[in-house]
Amino acid sequence: MAKTSSVVRNERRKKLAAKYFTRRQELVKIVKNPKTTPEQRAAAYARLRALPRNSARIRIRNRCSMSGRPRGVEGFFGLSRIALRDMALNGLLPGVRKASW
Repeated sequence: MAKTSSVVRNERRKKLAAKYFTRRQELVKIVKNPKTTPEQRAAAYARLRALPRNSARIRIRNRCSMSGRPRGVEGFFGLSRIALRDMALNGLLPGVRKASW
């Protein structure tokens, strides 16, 4: 089980990223536009830097929804490899079974 503070911090980052998503997208669009003047680009960069650092999507850590484990997370289920195996072997994931050939 991961530290509760790590999980809570990650959830806070998710909320911030959702809150600032449209603002950040508009500023990035201005920066990437080749027709933007250098002054406009510098202003957009300044406004991007003024946004909270944790509002960037890149800072969100992919974690297991059951245990909060940060590594070995299966994206489709949102579970770590350990939790996924336990749930699959107990028959809690419909359509998933142990491979045998």
